[in-house]
Amino acid sequence: MLTGWMNRRLGTPALLLAILAGWSAGSATAAEPVTVPPTAQSPAQAMPATLGMPTPTPVPGAGAPGAPVPGAGAPGAPAPLLQLGPGDTVTVAVYGQPDMGATVYVSDDGTIPMPLVGSVQVGGMSPSQASSRIEAALKNGNFLVDPHVTLTLTQSRSQRVSVLGEVGTPGRYPIESNTSIFDLLAQAGGVKEDGADQVYLLRLDHDGKEIRVPIDLKGLADARRAIPTQLLRGGDTVFVPKAQLFSIYGEVSTPGRYRVEPGMTVIEAIAKAGGITQRGSARRVEIKRKLPNGDYANVKAKFGDSVQPDDVIHVKESIF
Repeated sequence: MLTGWMNRRLGTPALLLAILAGWSAGSATAAEPVTVPPTAQSPAQAMPATLGMPTPTPVPGAGAPGAPVPGAGAPGAPAPLLQLGPGDTVTVAVYGQPDMGATVYVSDDGTIPMPLVGSVQVGGMSPSQASSRIEAALKNGNFLVDPHVTLTLTQSRSQRVSVLGEVGTPGRYPIESNTSIFDLLAQAGGVKEDGADQVYLLRLDHDGKEIRVPIDLKGLADARRAIPTQLLRGGDTVFVPKAQLFSIYGEVSTPGRYRVEPGMTVIEAIAKAGGITQRGSARRVEIKRKLPNGDYANVKAKFGDSVQPDDVIHVKESIF
């Protein structure tokens, strides 16, 4: 009945044409899915990802100093302890691509040459961050689908720290990511006998201002004190000042010059000098102290008085 009705409405030729047109449209829909027109691509992006490309196109931004650093963190994040810099020697290996491995120098502008992508900015990054930057350049340029890059610092020339003051051999020394204050002082020959127990770490903050961090070295000898664990960073300076001393003479067992300990009192200073002799008097102790204007004043001292740097303590003989 339906066929007869369609024959009467459309006629046999028209019906056949409609059926054929519907079958053709359905087949095309099943075999060829609808595609979205691609956006404009560079020649390098349109080419297949292969290492056999005759003329690789440089990846925009791969070596640009202002380009985002994969893994570098948000702006203002603390700088890595171990940073790559000019003069460093690094070894780069790409997994599965032995021809792309090389040992290169970091140039003065902080870049290293890499096959296919050209110069890649790595200055100021840690080795892991630099590896991520190279991986991103290879992937964004469609040179490799899923690259795995390992960058190793072979020789560091940019990561050096200065040691000044009362050490055996002042100078500049290379550091590693886990170099501590004690490691550096050991390289510099140790602190001299007249060196202070408190040293200073000088470092530039994110705004370029110098900050001074006091570090107490007495944690090694005193179990009650915490051992400093401050790690060093390239460009740091460690300054070891002279120890603050006081002098003591007169009726004490061992006259001489001694270190001023924090919170030291007169009785502690006398004890450090071996105590008062039999001829000395505990009531006749004087301190010759330097005033801010450069003059000296004699102060009658009590056992509980504090000792200041450059004090001269005189324990006098008993008059009885």
